[in-house]
Amino acid sequence: MPDITSPAISDYLLAHSSPADDLLHELAAETIRVFPGAAAMQISHDEGELLTMLVQLVGATRAVEVGVFTGYSSICIARGLAPGGSLLACDVSEEWTSVARRYWDRAGVADRIELRIAPALETLRALPAEENVDFAFIDADKPGYPAYYEELVTRVRPGGLIVLDNVLRGGRVVDPAANGEGDVAIREINDRVVADPRVTVAMLPVRDGVTLIRKR
Repeated sequence: MPDITSPAISDYLLAHSSPADDLLHELAAETIRVFPGAAAMQISHDEGELLTMLVQLVGATRAVEVGVFTGYSSICIARGLAPGGSLLACDVSEEWTSVARRYWDRAGVADRIELRIAPALETLRALPAEENVDFAFIDADKPGYPAYYEELVTRVRPGGLIVLDNVLRGGRVVDPAANGEGDVAIREINDRVVADPRVTVAMLPVRDGVTLIRKR
């Protein structure tokens, strides 16, 4: 399958997005150094800028993130929150999020982030059954996406936004031979959201694919 973003276009995108500050550069470098086998899970900076802008545009005060890793996306989301806003960050790894906690402190956003170390589905199901979430970002285990979406879409307020990452799976979504568990789950959620009358949807070819889902 073709690359979604060629190296030359990737460099151009980064050069024409607001630049990462020194702290984000340091976090990205440490993630690559300490977790080289998992570093590809970290979002790129242009996607981080997009997250910050979307949070600001929605005017979010209450956000949820499913999949924290080392905290890059959490910082980007937290920086976009309106005054008094908070981010519920869901992950299962103490090792990865120990890095995130250090950088949240250094970024001055730790007081806006509540980390829950537990299966995300348990955390989401324990939330009040109210439409009070302004913004949600899902970037975790792909087989879990359909369930995470269903829990969040009922809790997002009208006009609120859910963002799904990795919805193109490196192009495997259009490869009939790609039948891994994650590939099947992403095809399922892609088909489900576009047919869901509760929302409007725009899938964007940003990095590995980002879907914006707005609650009606």
